Amino acid sequence: MAHDAQTAAPSEAPPEAPDMAQVLRANHLSLATFVALRLLITAVLVAIPVAADRLLGLDSIFLTLCIPAGVLLLIFTLYRLVYGLRVAQCARVLRSYPLEFHPRVVKKRERWTRYGNVFEIRVTTRGQHGAPLMLAVHAAGRRRWPEGTEDGVWFAGDLPFGGVMVVPGGKEMFFLKPADWDKTGRRRDEADPERLARAEQARLTHRTKRAVMMRPGA
Repeated sequence: MAHDAQTAAPSEAPPEAPDMAQVLRANHLSLATFVALRLLITAVLVAIPVAADRLLGLDSIFLTLCIPAGVLLLIFTLYRLVYGLRVAQCARVLRSYPLEFHPRVVKKRERWTRYGNVFEIRVTTRGQHGAPLMLAVHAAGRRRWPEGTEDGVWFAGDLPFGGVMVVPGGKEMFFLKPADWDKTGRRRDEADPERLARAEQARLTHRTKRAVMMRPGA
């Protein structure tokens, strides 16, 4: 049983656990669709002035501006590709931890970054207090916060180390790490060898280097 996990009371049975193979496929497809669409738009923006010049003999400064616009779009797309690493990270966590239902998630705040939105949340555990503040990013790069988290979520991982959150009834998947790595250090130090080995297997033992936590190694 993962640390900080809990079992719902019989009178409050949790919703059906998601099929994580389907969730992972949906997030991979979402990321691939996002990248393909951006690359298509980039190609069109670059091709417009070239085609206009060669086929119609048009040499307009306004058409030429499409090229730097396409290049900027490509750069932002490459930034967002970092999320591909998060889908892979989530898959690694899910191979190491079972899903556990937690009765409620409280979203404290969110902030915009060029990589995507970062959410500060608390994943509550029935019968326990002092849930650590966590940072969450959507595995496939979406910016919006999903509905329904106030009714509980599925979590795989170990809160002092991090993990994966999945919203019931959908394919929304988030990668989580403690917002204050040092503050949760005592809880990790108290981890027994089995917990520590599992966290190492899931590669959750590394410090969060930046608050945006989208970069590799975060």
